[in-house]
Amino acid sequence: MADFPQQRRKIRAPRVNLWGTVSATIQLENGRQLWAKTLRISITGGLLELATCLDESVVVGLTVHLGSRTVRGKVAMLFPMRATQGYLQPFRFTDLREEECLVLQTEIGERLRQAKPFAPGRSGFGFRPQNFLESS
Repeated sequence: MADFPQQRRKIRAPRVNLWGTVSATIQLENGRQLWAKTLRISITGGLLELATCLDESVVVGLTVHLGSRTVRGKVAMLFPMRATQGYLQPFRFTDLREEECLVLQTEIGERLRQAKPFAPGRSGFGFRPQNFLESS
């Protein structure tokens, strides 16, 4: 029987669902700008909702407007998925300055602290910011 090396469990970066409440601007190489909604974000990447998809592995500038804070960096687009209206486009950060990373970590930490689980005993999935639960 062959000995298989024990797989190391990779710890994923904390991520928050933004439910499309955060806007983003994409700067293409030709200077053209696209508008998007940010659905999910972490310090390693996220998920955007776009009217038109971008090719996989295209590197673009991304500006995410997180309330009073703004994060700017270079991202590589990942494989797009068709949605009901438009496309869901995952991305990963390829170039993010240290200051931008700190702003992003702070914002994610604040949103995680104010999140409440949908069901008791469930952690990690299905968190929403408090204001969504209070208005329901």
